[in-house]
Amino acid sequence: MATNRPKVVVIIPARYKSSRFPAKVLANKTGKYLIQHTYEQACKSKLANDVIIAADDQRILAAAKSFGARCVLTDEHPTGTDRVAEVAAELRVDIVVNLQADEPEIDPAHIDRVAELLIESADGDISTLGTTFQSPEQVLDPNIVKVVTDTFGRAIYFSRSVIPYDRQAGGVGPLAYYMRHVGIYAYRRQVLLELTNLPQTPLERLEQLEQLRAIESGYTILVGQVDHAYDGIDTPQQYEAFVRRYKADTA
Repeated sequence: MATNRPKVVVIIPARYKSSRFPAKVLANKTGKYLIQHTYEQACKSKLANDVIIAADDQRILAAAKSFGARCVLTDEHPTGTDRVAEVAAELRVDIVVNLQADEPEIDPAHIDRVAELLIESADGDISTLGTTFQSPEQVLDPNIVKVVTDTFGRAIYFSRSVIPYDRQAGGVGPLAYYMRHVGIYAYRRQVLLELTNLPQTPLERLEQLEQLRAIESGYTILVGQVDHAYDGIDTPQQYEAFVRRYKADTA
């Protein structure tokens, strides 16, 4: 990890209870905890000065200690972003990258890219990433979030619905018009602390997308383009597929 200025920290919010896959962050069929895979990928970032796990359970704290990760036990919070903010409030850093714990195949270059967006731009408050879609079916999938930007790469809107709606095509037009959101964020520290102290906004509640709170509150979200997405682990089936990929790669 580098010591570049401004100071960048990656914080990984880790929740023990998960409705679709309880205790998934401690799944270890690869010989490593799921969160350990994510942590080790984050440590490959060239821009991160530190990587910290923000945990809600002593069992995660113990696991993190076993593989040498810095881990902070937080209070109960409604979202991972709030958990990240609690840890960031005690740090002297400039940029905070929020990396989900269930992203064992995160590309370290994506961590660097999302941080670079804020380092290189004076007017960005938050940054995130987007990539291309592979099929119209993906665009139609409400589980895959879409983002629309202006000509300067600033987010206009995020939605689970098809945006933009191609009226002539009756919905989904040429794939080049659509951008898939990649769910990693970087925040200027003060912006993160401000945002997590604001109440939920109407569009945030409707779409169940936290990033809409920032747009509705007047913050600028920069969106960087990357050439691929990666799927997080939400279900036992997705975890089993990851285990197979990992074992095949390390055989």
